[in-house]
Amino acid sequence: MMERRSLMEALVTAAQGGSTDTSVLSMLKYAVLPIAKVFTVCFMGFLMATKYVNILQPNGRKLLNGLVFSLLLPCLIFSQLGSAITLEKLLQWWYIPVNIVVGAVSGSLIGFVVASIIRPPYPYFKFTVIHIGIGNIGNIPLVLIAALCRDPSNPFGDSEKCSQDGNAYISFGQWVGAIIVYTYVFKMLSPPPGETFDGEEEKLPVLASEENAMPKLGKYPTGTHTSTVPEDEPLLALEGNQKGATSLGSKILSCVRCVVKFLKDKQLLQPPIIASVFAIGIGVVPFLKGLIFTDDAPLFFFTDSCLILGEAMIPCILLAVGGNLVDGPGEGSKRLGVRTTVAIIFARLILVPIAGVGIVMLVDKLGFIPKDDKMFKFVLLLQHSMPTSVLSGAVANLRGCGKESAAILFWVHIFAVFSMAGWIIFYLTLLF
Repeated sequence: MMERRSLMEALVTAAQGGSTDTSVLSMLKYAVLPIAKVFTVCFMGFLMATKYVNILQPNGRKLLNGLVFSLLLPCLIFSQLGSAITLEKLLQWWYIPVNIVVGAVSGSLIGFVVASIIRPPYPYFKFTVIHIGIGNIGNIPLVLIAALCRDPSNPFGDSEKCSQDGNAYISFGQWVGAIIVYTYVFKMLSPPPGETFDGEEEKLPVLASEENAMPKLGKYPTGTHTSTVPEDEPLLALEGNQKGATSLGSKILSCVRCVVKFLKDKQLLQPPIIASVFAIGIGVVPFLKGLIFTDDAPLFFFTDSCLILGEAMIPCILLAVGGNLVDGPGEGSKRLGVRTTVAIIFARLILVPIAGVGIVMLVDKLGFIPKDDKMFKFVLLLQHSMPTSVLSGAVANLRGCGKESAAILFWVHIFAVFSMAGWIIFYLTLLF
C-alpha cells in the first residue's frame, strides 16, 4: 500500500533543490502569481468601466467581446494549434475533447443532484444545472497557461514549449466546447413553454403565427379548390422526372448547402470552431503545414500576423471580464436567492473539480493519456476546475435570463480567484 505524501512533503519534493522554505514559496509562486496577474488585468478593466473613468462603457465592452470572439481568439487558435498539431499528435490527443464532454456530463449530474436538494426558485432548475455543469474551458485556461509559462523557472521547463503545448492542448478542445454551448446549453436554458423567466406569458407565439400564415401561401388546398388536386398530380410527376435528370454535381451542391444551413441554424459555424477545423486540417498534412506554419514557409507571414493578433486576445478578454463586473450582481441575485447562488458557487468551484480529479486519475491509470506529458494532465485537470462559462452567460442573455446569469458569473469569478489558486497548488503537487 502506497504511503500518502503530505502536502508539505509534496511541495518539498516538487522543487528542484533549495531549502524547504524556498520549495514551498516556489510552488506557491507558480500557483498564485498566474491568478494574481489575471486579477490585476481584470481590475484594470473594472477600473476603466467605473463611472470615474468611464472608458469601457457597455457598448464598448460588447464590441470588445465581439472582437475577441470573432478575430483574436480564432487567430490564437489557428496559429498555436496549427503549429503544434501533427497526425501522430492528433491520435495521441483524442482524449482532450472527450474530457470536455465527460466534464460536461459529470458537472451536469452534480448540478442535477444539487438542484434537486436546494430546489431553486421556479423556473431556474435547469439554469442551476447548466451553471454548475458547464465551465470555461477556453479563455481562462489560456490566460493561466500564458501567465504560468511566462516565468522562466516554471515547473514545466522551457517557456516557449510550455506555452505552445499548453495553448495547443486547450485550443484542440475549443470546438467541442462551442458545440456543447450552442446545442445542449441553448436547449437547457429555454424558458418554460409559453412563459418567460419573469413568469409572464409570451405575447408572440411564433409557431402559431407561422402555422396561420401557411394557408395564405396556398400550401394546402381549401374546400373551394378541391377540384384542382387531380390536375396537380401530373405536374408533380413531371417535376419529379426533371429532378431525377439533374446532374450529380447539383445534388452534391444541394447537400452541401443543406449541411451549411443546418450548421448555421444550430449556431455551429462559429469563428473559433472554423479556426480549429482549419488548423487541424492544415496542420496534419505535412505539405500544407510546410507552406504556412514553418518559419521559412512562403505563407508564414499570415501565421505570424495571426500570432500578433492572438497575443492581444488575453488582455482584451480580461479587460472585458473585469468591465462586466462593474455593475455587480444586481437584480439577478435577488431572483435566484442566496441559497441557490451559494450552492452554484460551491458546486462549480469545489465539487466539480473533485470529480474531475477522480476522472483524470482513472483515465491515466487506464492508459488513455500520454504518461510522461505533465502539461497534458495539467490541462485536463484545469478543464474541470474553471468557473462557469462566459459563453453560457451569452446564451442565457439570448434566452431571457441574462441578469441572473450575470449575477452568477460575478460571484463565481470573484471566488474563483481563490479556488483556482488552491487547485493549481494541488495539481502541481499531484504532478511533481
